[in-house]
Amino acid sequence: MAALGMSAGVAKAEEPITQAQARLPTAPLTITTRDGQKHEFTVELAKTYRQQEVGEMFRKHLPENEGMLFMWATPQVSDMWMRNTLVPLDIVFIDSTNHIHAIAENAVPLSEAILRSDGVVANTLELAGGVTAKLGIRVGDAVTSSALKH
Repeated sequence: MAALGMSAGVAKAEEPITQAQARLPTAPLTITTRDGQKHEFTVELAKTYRQQEVGEMFRKHLPENEGMLFMWATPQVSDMWMRNTLVPLDIVFIDSTNHIHAIAENAVPLSEAILRSDGVVANTLELAGGVTAKLGIRVGDAVTSSALKH
């Protein structure tokens, strides 16, 4: 999964993306459901434009307890797609109060359909496809991590 439109429409001349990026630095992240269940994940931190552009591309597996957190420099509408992404993902859009604003479940591998946050968000989290439904994670649930802006 890669991020789109992060530069307000400004095209960047970048090297083509032909392989998965190296594992990024990680942080623990917890999602607390409305009924109080806590779900722990280890998430890679995608902070730079290039890290966000490559995202989970070309990776062949994403464990259910791991993910990637796209840390936007400023709150924005988040547009994502699955170009060159080989595994299904759940895309979790997180608002500036660190609550889940929207979820795009089981994004289809290799699809170039745009998955939009439908509102301004501070971060976008990618988890293995099906994890949010399996764990009962829903819009409104709280997200905590030392990596999140508070």
